[in-house]
Amino acid sequence: MDKQLEMLKDLTDVNGIAGFESAVKGKVKAYIEPLSDEIIEDNLGGIFGKKRSESGTKTILVGGHLDEIGFMVTEIDDNGFLKFSPVGGWWNQVMLSQRMTITTGEGKQLTGVIGSKPPHVLTAEERKKPVEIKDMFIDIGVASKEEAREAGVELGDMVTPYTEFTELANEYYLLAKAWDNRFGTALSIDLLKSVKDDNLNINLVSGATVQEEVGLRGAKVAANKVKPDLAIAVDVGLAMDTPGMKSSNGTGDLGKGPLLLLLDGSNIGHVPFRKHIQKVAAEKDIPYQLQVIQGGGTDAGSFHVSNEGVPSVAIGVPLRYMHSNVSIMHREDYQNAVKLVAEVVKSLDDSKVDEIIW
Repeated sequence: MDKQLEMLKDLTDVNGIAGFESAVKGKVKAYIEPLSDEIIEDNLGGIFGKKRSESGTKTILVGGHLDEIGFMVTEIDDNGFLKFSPVGGWWNQVMLSQRMTITTGEGKQLTGVIGSKPPHVLTAEERKKPVEIKDMFIDIGVASKEEAREAGVELGDMVTPYTEFTELANEYYLLAKAWDNRFGTALSIDLLKSVKDDNLNINLVSGATVQEEVGLRGAKVAANKVKPDLAIAVDVGLAMDTPGMKSSNGTGDLGKGPLLLLLDGSNIGHVPFRKHIQKVAAEKDIPYQLQVIQGGGTDAGSFHVSNEGVPSVAIGVPLRYMHSNVSIMHREDYQNAVKLVAEVVKSLDDSKVDEIIW
């Protein structure tokens, strides 16, 4: 496994939901410190590396987000079963019988599973009706509330899906639990690595925010601290190349290039900035795909309304099975996304930023 794959595995295997990103942040800090002129941290946990401009005064913020979707323990019943609340958007049909990791307050990791009834006891009506999240529970293999607490479980503990980073039959297809959004976190690191020896004409601040999955919260804080002139949110988009997915809102095929988001539920991709990115992609022969997502959002939704307004665009990759315990990304899309963002950063100077801001 090469160093890039080792980093991708390192970042996706670690656990960190919104509000619990410290372990992920620690890994990111270790990666970006040797690549940065300065480390910038905000009070909620966002972390960024800064590479200073050789000549310009403008700043571009490139941000992934550290958090993944997961759950929080909200009840321990008398028999030791755990009730939980989602932290981030979950669809109940992807949850039953899935293996989970409960991280205790002291950092101990316990294995559990979301319980499910055998089909033998389900009525015809029950078979048709999805189980609601409020009726689900996690079994950690204890017989009582006391035993669960002796194991270290307390209300408020973090719960994350258990899935190990895996190269699939085609080694460019990569499976992990947390591409949303360790993809963007990894890209922010590789971006700093790719421009480390370049003389930039714009200040680059590259890293990751917190609490994106619960309302783009950390992006507000990060943008207010950094005060960028432009921003790129690097986050995953939708793969449209699996059965049942419709491509009426643009393309999203694995292996055909990164995604440039025209709009989503939180942001209209800033048109002059987006067109500049498309021009750079054409000049550098970098494939890309255009996409519209009617719902949801990325950190661009908070970046663009910060301070006096920050022209913002989201760049991502097609991701299969988003917001589940298993998602699949294509490595070439990742590498081309890194290349595209790097070339965009290198194309900018003060005058070009002034052209983009209309």
